Amino acid sequence: MKTTIDLPPDLVREMKLLAVHEGRKLKDVAADLLKRGLSAGIAKPKNTARRDFLLSAPIGAPEMTPERVRQILEETP
Repeated sequence: MKTTIDLPPDLVREMKLLAVHEGRKLKDVAADLLKRGLSAGIAKPKNTARRDFLLSAPIGAPEMTPERVRQILEETP
């Protein structure tokens, strides 16, 4: 399932840096962080239905590889 969420720019930057540092895709880092937050009891759902999360870019956007993130961060003032 794909969804779009608005996140603060500083949070996205931290996630991108983490992805580059770990050599992982941004979507994988984001999914892991969301899963950890949910399993920590921060936002426990009342029902036990499984929830899958996927952050995605607009259609046609280039894939967020570690190299692409590095390039974006180097262009950012």
